[in-house]
Amino acid sequence: MPTVSNGSVSLYYDRAGEGEPVVFVPEAGLGGWLWGWQHAAVAGPYEAVVWDLRGTGRSDAPVGPYDLETLVADLESILADCGFRNVHLAGCGLGGAVALAAARTSSRVATLSLFGTAARGEAFDLDPLFAPPDDRDALRRSLEAGLSAEFLESQPDVVDGIVDWRADGDADRAGWEAQVAALEGFDATEWLIEVTQPTRVLHGGADELVSTDAGRELARGLPRGEFAELEGAGHLCFVERSRTVNDRLLGFLEAQTDDST
Repeated sequence: MPTVSNGSVSLYYDRAGEGEPVVFVPEAGLGGWLWGWQHAAVAGPYEAVVWDLRGTGRSDAPVGPYDLETLVADLESILADCGFRNVHLAGCGLGGAVALAAARTSSRVATLSLFGTAARGEAFDLDPLFAPPDDRDALRRSLEAGLSAEFLESQPDVVDGIVDWRADGDADRAGWEAQVAALEGFDATEWLIEVTQPTRVLHGGADELVSTDAGRELARGLPRGEFAELEGAGHLCFVERSRTVNDRLLGFLEAQTDDST
């Protein structure tokens, strides 16, 4: 189980595959399980890295609140420990904000793929997604905030699996609140122009936690931003539309790799 320390805080991460690295940054409170569908698709042509934010799963959970700069420093510690010089970042929600801020300050970031992400903290309403890991009924109910009703009804076995993973790896209330605090006062609108990496902003058309308008606004503010909506999908669009998202993600990565050669 690879870990790295940022100060006194131990951070868990997992890496698999070979090739250019793709590092996934999870949503507030959710464990590395979140990226399982993308990890399986990416690990092979690329090296896939997933990790638990401080306060979640197998990473340490120091007393919060956390700020965005600390979470970015945690990410940088993992990139340095892996010896990565050029990485593709993918993030959702809070993880998208972390990836966005990292791209502004780190020379290691080549591209961004952002899901359910906005440029301002006030555009995030993540509370409905939280549930105590020891309350399976609450975990199941809270998925109604992150996934479309159609997906929940048509994929009961997948939903059962997600509940199992959440019970095993999600943050408790203290960890979740400490993470979400990092979005307080977050406003990237004034410095988005500094994020010059190619960026794909993907958004579920039925996202109840971050509006599609906020995703479009983010893409418009980025010098090389593109916006794509997945009609009818919820906040965790990459879970319920995994095949479509994986195709788009791999196509985006391949195009950027080709452009750099």
